[in-house]
Amino acid sequence: MFSPPSRILVVPARYLPSQLSIPIKKRYEKYHSYYGGEEKDRKDNYTDMVNKYYDLVTTFFEYGWGESFHFANRLKGESLPESKKRHEHFLALQLGLKPGQKVLDVGCGIGGPLREIAQFSMTSITGLNIHEYQITRGKALNRKVGLDKTCDFVKADFMKMPFPDNSFDAVYAIEATCHAPDVVACYKEIYRVLKPGQCFAVYEWCMTDSFDPHNQEHQNIKAEIELGNGLPDIRVTGQCLDAVKQAGFEAKGLEYIGLAPKGSQRVLHFLLKAADGLFDGGRKVLFIQLLLAILEFYLSGKKYSQQCISSWLGSLMWTASHGAV
Repeated sequence: MFSPPSRILVVPARYLPSQLSIPIKKRYEKYHSYYGGEEKDRKDNYTDMVNKYYDLVTTFFEYGWGESFHFANRLKGESLPESKKRHEHFLALQLGLKPGQKVLDVGCGIGGPLREIAQFSMTSITGLNIHEYQITRGKALNRKVGLDKTCDFVKADFMKMPFPDNSFDAVYAIEATCHAPDVVACYKEIYRVLKPGQCFAVYEWCMTDSFDPHNQEHQNIKAEIELGNGLPDIRVTGQCLDAVKQAGFEAKGLEYIGLAPKGSQRVLHFLLKAADGLFDGGRKVLFIQLLLAILEFYLSGKKYSQQCISSWLGSLMWTASHGAV
C-alpha cells in the first residue's frame, strides 16, 4: 500500500504546462503499468513508456534540476549549475567542436546542454527527442536566448533517425541512450548520420562489474534506478563497451496542501526511490551514472583522430571518430 513520504512538494503554477491537463495520478498509473510486466515488454513498448515517464517528470526536473537533466561531478565550492556547465563545456572540448559545425544532440530533453554547448562552441545544434512537450518547451527557451535561428529540434526516435547518412559534423548523447531498447542498433544509427572523420561522445548509464544479478539487494537497487528513470534495462559496463564495438567504434577508454496537482506526491515518491537506488548503487560501486567514452572508427584499415581518455569519480568517457573514406 502506498505511504506518502513526509516531504511536501510545492510547484509554482508557471511550471505546470498544458501537458498537465491529464491528471498526474492517471499518468502515474499509466507509466507504472509497464513495470508489472517483463523486461521484453518494456523494451517492445519503449517509446510509449519513455513518453509516459517524461510526461510525469519533466516539470519536476526543470523546477528542481534546471534546464540540463544530467549529473555532473562537483568541485569544492562549485554550485550545481556551474558543475553542469563545466561538464558540458568539457564534452564540447573533447569533441573538438568548431564554430559553424552542424551537431546532433541525441535525446536532448528541453535543450539545456544544447543551448550551453551551442553558445560555448558557436555551433548549430539539432536536438532529437520523441517527447512533444519537451520539444515545445525547448523551442521556447531557444527563442528566449536568441538561438531559434541557429538551433532546432526534431521529433523522432533515435532508433530510426530521419536524417541522411553523413549529416553531422559531431554527435553527442548525454545520459539518453540508456533509454534505448537495443543499444547496438542505437549506436549504429549514430554511426550512420555522423560524417567521415568526425566524432561522437556519449555519457552512458551502466552497472559496474560489481553488480551480481543473483544478489537480491543488487537486483532491488537496479530495479529502483530503472523504475525511477524510465529505463527498459540497465546494461553492465562490458555490454556497453561491446555494443560500441559492434556498432563500428573502438573504445579507447573507459498533493496534500493543494499547491500541486493530485498525484504529484506519488511522482515525487518514486523519484526519491530512484535517488535511493542511485545512492545505494554508487555506495556499493554497482552503478556508474556517467560513462563518457572515447571511441574511434576504423574504415578501409585506416585509423583516424585518436582522443585521450578522461575519467573521474568512477566515470568514463568515450568519443568516436568516423574514419574518412
